[in-house]
Amino acid sequence: MVSVDTVYQKVLALANKEQRGYITPQDFNLFANQAQMEIFEQYFYDTNIARKGQGNDTVYADVDDMLEEKLQIFETVDTAFTTPTINSYYPNVPDWMYRVHELRVKKQKAEILNTKDFNSCQSSGPLLRPTKTRPVANIRNGKISIVDSDNTTVLPTEIYYFRVPARVNWTYVVINKNAMYDANPSTQQFELHPSEENQLVNKILMLAGLANQQPDIMKAGQGMDMATKQQQPKI
Repeated sequence: MVSVDTVYQKVLALANKEQRGYITPQDFNLFANQAQMEIFEQYFYDTNIARKGQGNDTVYADVDDMLEEKLQIFETVDTAFTTPTINSYYPNVPDWMYRVHELRVKKQKAEILNTKDFNSCQSSGPLLRPTKTRPVANIRNGKISIVDSDNTTVLPTEIYYFRVPARVNWTYVVINKNAMYDANPSTQQFELHPSEENQLVNKILMLAGLANQQPDIMKAGQGMDMATKQQQPKI
């Protein structure tokens, strides 16, 4: 987790350097959430590329392992036992589920297929047709479909997915016309891995410079972002 106030203070300090501009708390929260989602979504693309390459046996220096560590923060499972309302939203995929990666029906893992294969296997011969011990699933247009023997539609009992990061919120009170940090129940920290703090600062600066038409701020953010990426392992 990354402190929302630490990031805000760094962004303000860099943006105000040489009187380059001021970022309001409202704008900061807007840019902060966009930056967090950009970094979060990039994990999935980077993971796909990393798994095509050759890893190494050193866990702390392996790109795939590092990305998995960052994604584990958001990996969640809903079950009929822990989440009694699991079927209240089925077959729709709720907004908080960013990506479903495993479905189970009474402990049987359902193979998630693309739409073409999902439709094809249901009309195939006995060897490929879904069964109670080998259900198949499809996720399309935000809806989950699972079938088992005799192409019977069944409900999931376990859904494994990556949830969407909580919306960042830097909360404050106004004292002498200045916004001062006020941690309270409405405050929401960044949920990203602590190593992403610099990336967040850089991206927020770029977004602020673009929105406020301050090329100096945007260039400063771009320059620091490039420096940060050069320090990270190449994928």
